Amino acid sequence: MAKKKICFVVAVPSTAQAFLKDHIEALSEDYDVFIAGNISSSDELTGLKVCSYQHIDIEREISIKNDLKAVSQLSSYFRKMKFDAVHSVTPKAGLVSALAGFLARIPVRIHIFTGQVWATRKGSMRFMLKSIDWLIAKLNTHILIDGASQRQFLIDEGVVSEKKAQVLGDGSIAGVNIQRFEPSEDSRKSVRQELNIADDKVVFVFMGRLNHDKGMYELLPAFDKLAETNKKVFLLLFGADEENVASTFETYKNLNEDNFLYYGMTKEPQRMLQAGDVFVLPTYREGFGSSVIEAACLGLPTITSDAYGVLDASIPDETGLRCKVGDVDTLFACMNELAVDEEKRKKLGTAGRNRVLERFAGSVVVKHWKHFYDTILR
Repeated sequence: MAKKKICFVVAVPSTAQAFLKDHIEALSEDYDVFIAGNISSSDELTGLKVCSYQHIDIEREISIKNDLKAVSQLSSYFRKMKFDAVHSVTPKAGLVSALAGFLARIPVRIHIFTGQVWATRKGSMRFMLKSIDWLIAKLNTHILIDGASQRQFLIDEGVVSEKKAQVLGDGSIAGVNIQRFEPSEDSRKSVRQELNIADDKVVFVFMGRLNHDKGMYELLPAFDKLAETNKKVFLLLFGADEENVASTFETYKNLNEDNFLYYGMTKEPQRMLQAGDVFVLPTYREGFGSSVIEAACLGLPTITSDAYGVLDASIPDETGLRCKVGDVDTLFACMNELAVDEEKRKKLGTAGRNRVLERFAGSVVVKHWKHFYDTILR
């Protein structure tokens, strides 16, 4: 009997590499897996066990003309291949795939929500982007969401129905590669030496895009206040500076080379995060908070905001602490508490790693995905 066919739709191949590699490998044992998106060559899919790929002109920016072209291309491909299921990831791929799959009458159409860019927007832009997510949810037969609090947010906002939307396992789109994110004292020492961070510093580490939505304008003043009286703390930032946040660094009087470093981008998060003692993400919005569980897997206690989405990545007073969204004072209080309490840092960090190993190891998440597909296609 011929295998049933699944097609994943992504805007760019890096999405598949980052989130779908292990899922595709597991699914390829029982299904023929294909991929479609803005893919230029097979080199961009190295390591992905797909039967073939199809280039589709999916562009990130909204353009009615270009988007309709992409829908037409994808719909024709779907009709030709007669897939049993199509599955989209990210908003633009989700819109194009939802329309194309509906037009091509694909029997099983899936989208996974991993965060909403409109959550912090206002006015007409919020309405338009939210309406796109509503349409994606309406046209697909199955809706996956990578966290329980995000699911509830989308239900409350009227974007998805309670009956259709589901979270696989405890959430997260791909979980954590526990072999990569393994605590190492040797790595901790070597990274600190490279970055010229003294052994006795309590390092608060942030990894993500430097912008308003990630809470950067709360993190900087909170640390500035902490550093005013505590000379043993250090703030280490990793990520792309999307809003020229670096231009504001000099406005904080207690940030200096002895307690602060903006490193920039890194391709080795599993190694560079080991320089930290506490992971901080005071975000305004989040799909799930993958960086939080990656840091937790390394044994770092976490400080996160009470924004929806990131709520599922940690447990207050068990694996980390929680501050209020957009609130410098509660963030400062959390940072100050962990800066002076080494025993609590270790306790929270140990509990956080154990939670990740049990619930969010990549292999655990893959099993949930495989069971989901086996259920709907068999």
